[in-house]
Amino acid sequence: MEIDDKLRSKAVSSLSAASKYAFNLMKPDGHWIGEFLSNVTITAEHIFLRQTLGVDLSASRDAFQRFILSQQKQDGSWSIAPKYPSDVSTGLEAYLALKILGVPESAPQMLQAKKWILQNGGAAKMRIFTRIFFAMFGLVPWDAVPQVPAEFILLPKQSPINIYTMASWARCLVVPLLIIRHHQPIYSLPNGAFADNDFLDELWIDPSNKLMPYGTPLAQSWGNDFFDFSFNLIDKAMWVLGGLRRSPLRGYSRRVAVKWILDHRSKDGDCAGFILPMHQNLQALVLEGYKVSDPVIQAGIAAIERFALEDEVGKRIQGILSPTWDTVFMIRALLDLGVSSTDNRIQKAVEWTKAHQILGPEGDWRVYKPELAPGGFAFEYSNNWYPDIDDTAVVILALLGQDTQAVNSPCIIAAAKWILGMQNSDGGWAAFDHNNDKLYLNRLPFSDMDALCDPSTADITGRVLETFGKMLELARGKHLPLALLESIAVACDRGIAYLAATQEQDGSWFGRWGINYLSGTSNVLCGLASFRTSHPIVETLIHPAISWLRTMQNPDGGFGEDAMTYKDRSHSTRSLENSTPTQTAWAIMGLLTVVGPDGECALRAVRWLVERQVESEGKGRSWEEEKYTAVGFPGHFYIGYKFYRHYFPMIALGRWVKALDGVRGKRDSGIFLGEDGN
Repeated sequence: MEIDDKLRSKAVSSLSAASKYAFNLMKPDGHWIGEFLSNVTITAEHIFLRQTLGVDLSASRDAFQRFILSQQKQDGSWSIAPKYPSDVSTGLEAYLALKILGVPESAPQMLQAKKWILQNGGAAKMRIFTRIFFAMFGLVPWDAVPQVPAEFILLPKQSPINIYTMASWARCLVVPLLIIRHHQPIYSLPNGAFADNDFLDELWIDPSNKLMPYGTPLAQSWGNDFFDFSFNLIDKAMWVLGGLRRSPLRGYSRRVAVKWILDHRSKDGDCAGFILPMHQNLQALVLEGYKVSDPVIQAGIAAIERFALEDEVGKRIQGILSPTWDTVFMIRALLDLGVSSTDNRIQKAVEWTKAHQILGPEGDWRVYKPELAPGGFAFEYSNNWYPDIDDTAVVILALLGQDTQAVNSPCIIAAAKWILGMQNSDGGWAAFDHNNDKLYLNRLPFSDMDALCDPSTADITGRVLETFGKMLELARGKHLPLALLESIAVACDRGIAYLAATQEQDGSWFGRWGINYLSGTSNVLCGLASFRTSHPIVETLIHPAISWLRTMQNPDGGFGEDAMTYKDRSHSTRSLENSTPTQTAWAIMGLLTVVGPDGECALRAVRWLVERQVESEGKGRSWEEEKYTAVGFPGHFYIGYKFYRHYFPMIALGRWVKALDGVRGKRDSGIFLGEDGN
């Protein structure tokens, strides 16, 4: 007990310092936003865009160089994430960007990069997405890029393949690509504009042969994979037919694509809150006749600049901005550690969040759910077309954490109804779309990241169950519509059945949006916690999950899991990684749903977090974390949220102290020792 008291005291002190740090980072209008971390390709592709548009790079040249070189490994390579194997395509894009920026081929860093790339197969090993950028500069032939005829946009929503059967992120990239692929532009590099440009010939093992194949050879796919064979056959036919460029529908198709792009842009020039379609949209519009000086292009360029960050590391472009996500998790963290719900800073954050509910007529989700009323929240500042289920669920949890009486408020009821309407046929929930599960689309020749669909995932389904479980708990006496309560109950039954069907043999759950099984399992355990007594099957699900979590604890008491588990799911690769604050916090959150706060596993994990908190820029105390713990596309694009390392440990420690005090019968844990904001 004495040990627990000492640890509790340290945890409370840690939380007090963490709350100071959190409030010091709060924006004046009441929201939080941390840096979105990814790899150098986002910045490199921004440099490609500016080169294609003829926009001057001189003002940021040194800062861009500094950032890209800061991410280079000692062997000359670049990776898609820290402490992750190096990647040829990432290295190629970084090298091209540096050369555009004026770094000479003879520079030591360039010589190292060249050596590593050639040792690993050279430029011929580039992915499809990289080929598109390189083809625009004549560095590879356009015939090395799959055909994507513009008429694709005309396929009706009833078709098994159309832009709306693709995930939202893929849809936003494919539409401008239809125009880019039609025009097959050749832009100028520092040595000029040539259809067969030798600007990067030093990176080819055989620069005389740049016509790289793609897709599975027809003879190999025949009889083995129907979709693979069919899509490759269609692509070959498109190649023979010249991509249908002489189709009588081509002009109309391009106009439809341009209208789609313009319709999906926000007033401030943003598109989907995602930098890659913002890049490609500008290229497509310029190819269709817009001038760089036109207001619509200038607005797009200005919007992209809002994704830029510059400091001593250099200038880089963030792939996305996460104000809603960071704000609602910070609200939850501060409330969990004991900040008063009436604190004016919390109230300001809540009001900021509520003001960002999407109630307008936009939304691609309406294509297949036209009868569903809006009510969702988006990840970003400006993204009315793509609210997401996960954000909306966390918003509800944050608002209910601040005011339990809000369970019957119009804001929460609208949000809950929208989530209900987005439940998939299999009982789970996806990120942005409904029944977006046509996985055969990943056989399309231009899909080399297996990311063209947005199916149900365990981690988001777990979060929704946590949200609905809280609503059901608070609904007693709050006069919620009976029909809504019944709909929530039925949806939860289906969600639990989905989770039962998707549990791994070892008891864990796959994490689509956080790395990996630690994230998925923690989300699911938090979601199932409210249903232990009402659904007997839940007990049979959570105990294997808790057993699995215990086996994942590292010798130092923390938890950690590497992104390589998306390549190798065997148990042995999961438990050998260094512990991280985020993943340790996820484990504690999952454990506390079942295991007591004074259990050895929880105590060791809490001790690990408390001992590794450090001073941060004189603004309070936080945690350091180099490894990325979030996911864009498993196996291909990993990301880090700068604030994960802060608010998830706060949530975990705050819940642990409250749970410990609950065991001891204390009514008021008195965790929060920081200055009141009122």
